[in-house]
Amino acid sequence: MLQLHYHPTDASLMPHILLEELGIPFQLVLVDKSRNAQQSPEYLRLNPNGKIPVLVDGDLVLYETPAILLHLADTHPQSNLLPALGTPLRAHTYKWMVWLSNTFHPTMTNYFYAERFVPSAGVADFVARTEVRIGALLDQLEVQLQGNGGPWLLGENYTAADCMALVLCCWTRNLQRPASSLPALGAYLARMRQRPAVQRSAATEQLPETFFTRAA
Repeated sequence: MLQLHYHPTDASLMPHILLEELGIPFQLVLVDKSRNAQQSPEYLRLNPNGKIPVLVDGDLVLYETPAILLHLADTHPQSNLLPALGTPLRAHTYKWMVWLSNTFHPTMTNYFYAERFVPSAGVADFVARTEVRIGALLDQLEVQLQGNGGPWLLGENYTAADCMALVLCCWTRNLQRPASSLPALGAYLARMRQRPAVQRSAATEQLPETFFTRAA
């Protein structure tokens, strides 16, 4: 059985949602960050980077979230979570998944863990400038959703990229200008929350309502 090593609200929520979309048996294995389990020898044998998630599929041990999503979609083609190979839409799906992973996600990491990158005296300024950069990325998503001709990130077809976009946008919930405050993005996030796979994942991980919306 597939095993997903996860921690609630982390990037592991992306493949968790996709697994629920597939409707196949899988096992969740909690990585207890309160005990620094992601740095344990056992976990580092799975992912030497000490990052979450990891997918175990038989003899295959896979880390890096986009790789996990692509593998799951490719091995379950009946799900139609990726457009057909060789098509422009498939290429654009790759583009957005890489952009979400390599551009959006690292910028959010900079925002939440600024103290890792700058001296303490510069943290407040670094966070403020990073929030501006996040705003520009949200604007890019807003333009995509306004012009793609459909309800999902790539248009009419729901794809693995939507699992990524939802979680990253939820991470902006407490910014001064969160993703939910933009017209097209806010409507998109509301649609995403109505998907049964998202609801099941949220219930299993016991996500609070404040994961999806700005905390009071």
